[in-house]
Amino acid sequence: MPEEFAEQAALVMKNIGFILDEAGFEFNDIVKTTIFLSSMNDFNVINEIYGAYFTEHKPARSCFEVGRLPKDAKVEIEVIAEK
Repeated sequence: MPEEFAEQAALVMKNIGFILDEAGFEFNDIVKTTIFLSSMNDFNVINEIYGAYFTEHKPARSCFEVGRLPKDAKVEIEVIAEK
């Protein structure tokens, strides 16, 4: 896992893309996301990376700072997609 927050966030979004593709979905099929951050100080960075994937389509989103994430990750993103 990359050490830098921006690299972790980019990897999370890339992995979401792989999972969506495998399940027959696209980013435009996402209706809700939940972002978990180890520090809300990284909000502007995640907002920029996240925004690159959602230019016209804007799913509902919530974002939380949490005490700790598995494997000491700095970001985790949960998505719900439907067609």
